[in-house]
Amino acid sequence: MNMAVVGLIAGMALGFAGYFGGFGAFLLVAALGAIGFVAGRFLDGDLEPGDLFRVKDREGRR
Repeated sequence: MNMAVVGLIAGMALGFAGYFGGFGAFLLVAALGAIGFVAGRFLDGDLEPGDLFRVKDREGRR
């Protein structure tokens, strides 16, 4: 199991532990799962911090 999956599971577990029930809990778990997934990708080295903030030019290059 790679770090992205571990981060995803950890984010979901924190969401369930922090708030349980209703649509709000669904959104909280989804958001924390996404944050955990991105953090796992950073820890794996698959993602650089600048990758999230670079703007593409007209030719599609970064």
